Amino acid sequence: MSAPEVRLRGVEAGDRDRLLAWRNLPEVAAWMYSDHVISPEEHARWFAAATADPARRYWIIEMDGAPVGLANLADISREHRKCAWAYYLADPAVRGKGVGSFVEFCVIEHVFGALGLNKLNCEVLIENEAVWKLHESFGFRREALFRAHVWKAGQPRDVVGLGLMAADWAGQRPVSAERLAAKGFDLAAAVVG
Repeated sequence: MSAPEVRLRGVEAGDRDRLLAWRNLPEVAAWMYSDHVISPEEHARWFAAATADPARRYWIIEMDGAPVGLANLADISREHRKCAWAYYLADPAVRGKGVGSFVEFCVIEHVFGALGLNKLNCEVLIENEAVWKLHESFGFRREALFRAHVWKAGQPRDVVGLGLMAADWAGQRPVSAERLAAKGFDLAAAVVG
């Protein structure tokens, strides 16, 4: 069984317009905290701040050489040895091929390996069950239920808060690696650029 070739490369200036288009896709905006249409001016301010902030890192997810999504780290704290992460796949054609699982493995490896942090957090809208269950399959544990945490389409939405500790990953990693290898992913390529 052969899996697609997936890699994460750093966001570049040439990605700015693509990211705005992706972020305004209804199928992406549905899972974000804000759901208004983002203007080019608002996006330009975000892009400038995001790419200059040392507490954030952004990667374009590529599948077979084509850009298909975005992964990021936020609130990177060397002092507290933790950060948060999120990702999305903008191209619906790549969903269900294991790309999200491979990206998750890559990011976790980067956080606990290259960055040497101790904890990785994420937040997921409660109705996005497929994603929070994916996180749990990689060893994340539910640490919080934030009730009425965000408002979307004029309605309050609950958010699941999840966390993964480096020690938990050490035990979970072999299981996750085996699952990805069985799907044909090359774990030697699980590196972020």
